[in-house]
Amino acid sequence: MRRAAAAAEFDRRDASWWMDRIAQGCVFAGGISAIVFIVGILAFIATQGMEFAANRLSWTEFFGSIAWRPNGHPPQYGALALIAGTASITAVAMALVVPLSLGAAIYIGEFARGKTREWLKILIELLAAIPSVVWGVIGLNVMGPLMTDVFGVPSGLNLLNAGIILGLMAAPIMTTIAEDALKAVPDTYREAAEALGATKWQVVLRVVLPHARPGLSAAGLLGVGRAVGETIAVLMASGHAITVPESLFDSVRSLTATIASELGETAHGDDHYQALFVLGMLLFAITFAINLTADSIVRGIRRKKA
Repeated sequence: MRRAAAAAEFDRRDASWWMDRIAQGCVFAGGISAIVFIVGILAFIATQGMEFAANRLSWTEFFGSIAWRPNGHPPQYGALALIAGTASITAVAMALVVPLSLGAAIYIGEFARGKTREWLKILIELLAAIPSVVWGVIGLNVMGPLMTDVFGVPSGLNLLNAGIILGLMAAPIMTTIAEDALKAVPDTYREAAEALGATKWQVVLRVVLPHARPGLSAAGLLGVGRAVGETIAVLMASGHAITVPESLFDSVRSLTATIASELGETAHGDDHYQALFVLGMLLFAITFAINLTADSIVRGIRRKKA
């Protein structure tokens, strides 16, 4: 009888051991999968464009010319206008969305209470769930005609239109991360400031924001990364013209929109096809650098807290 009980206990332990091993394996596979996917994507992009970049692409022309004419005679692969378009759209979007997101985060984190806070957080999450193509349709059919009527410009599909749409798309993630940064400031700091007679706004401006600055910087960088990588909404709202913008009402073209619009029309493996993958390599490097910088800031905050 004792032997049977011991054998049953051993079987239960053995099953638990195997279940524990299986769970560990699943968790490890899930954790390592992100790294595997990133390395795989990078390897795919590099194999498609590296040979052209190393042997036939003029880097001087690539970074110094605005002439992007892959089907010209001879073909020209100047990406300066595309880089300028991406940078200008991102800059306009950040100029509009940073005050909006910071104000929303401050109100939700420091002033809103109870159901008001919960409803605002839900609405922000719903804003993040709107598909990119819907934002593009808004830019094309709503913002475009509105800008033509209000500003009297020939085309409403321009830098300002794309910047506004992109800013609204980046606002949810920036607001959420900024609110988390404000929450990370210990309540004892607020209580100490209030005990000295500071008003609520003085506490926010002179205590909370200075201590949350690294986290707010990380939120801004992640918003920039979100804006740089956006494709379909920018393609529909920017006018898609290869020019270096001189005003907010000039049409521009971004790196992502160029890849999306031209890749399906190229022959697999030709120079134009590989040049688009070189643009993809450049875009990957930019977004990787932005996210690495944001991650370094967050890690620095955690070390200081530790």
